[in-house]
Amino acid sequence: MTGFSMDQFSLKGKVALVTGAVYGIGFAIASALHEAGATIVFNASNPKSVDRGLAAYREAGIPVHGYVCDVTDEQAVAAMVGRIGKEVGTVDILVNNAGVIKRIPMLDMSAADFRKVVDVDLNGPFIVSKAVLPGMIAKGAGKIINICSMMSELGRETVSAYAAAKGGLKMLTRNICAEYGHANIQCNAIGPGYIATPQTAPLRERQPDGSRHPFDRFIISKTPAARWGSTADLQGPAVFLASPASDFVNGQVLYVDGGILAYIGKQPE
Repeated sequence: MTGFSMDQFSLKGKVALVTGAVYGIGFAIASALHEAGATIVFNASNPKSVDRGLAAYREAGIPVHGYVCDVTDEQAVAAMVGRIGKEVGTVDILVNNAGVIKRIPMLDMSAADFRKVVDVDLNGPFIVSKAVLPGMIAKGAGKIINICSMMSELGRETVSAYAAAKGGLKMLTRNICAEYGHANIQCNAIGPGYIATPQTAPLRERQPDGSRHPFDRFIISKTPAARWGSTADLQGPAVFLASPASDFVNGQVLYVDGGILAYIGKQPE
């Protein structure tokens, strides 16, 4: 007997809050957590986005609870988590997915724009984690998954605020582990590589002469897997980090990047 069971990956009976999970990576992760048995809750910052999310989940046949809440508003987040506790149940799994990016050269970027990115991408996860941690501590278990980025490790032109926030999120992940690991709470992160989504579609369009877009060529050349990732590539890692299978994994960032961070790139010809 090995003592291993696939039940270790089951999320049956768990309540999962995925912030900003209206489409894209958040929607894919929420869908996977649902398939593993979790009850899904999501938020968005305005009613129109919540309605859009509810329609998308309904079309996918996934029962879901949607709330209007800005993750940067501490009082609103506390109120939302309180409502979730009463209407759905204590949050067992939190995925801090909500985020923004502003691609602006540093010298052209205002301090206000910089603060906005850090507020959503770093303060938001702090605020939502802080709101759900008491319930997890009371239950004696909890999972927090932060959506980091390769920019948690690398710099790149025009993303100074995003990289600073995601680097900070990596360290917040480690600090939550350090402070609350003793309470049987695991806080880990997923660092996606370049993922094919509708937002990145223009960067993958063929040029009029049939050649690849220059940025597409750049990404393929830097990725040992020689392709963009898909949102489906993030689903298995999310279920693993949300499940009992990862109970002794804490404070880690799992990079799902096709090998980019392990690769120095090809030598110029």
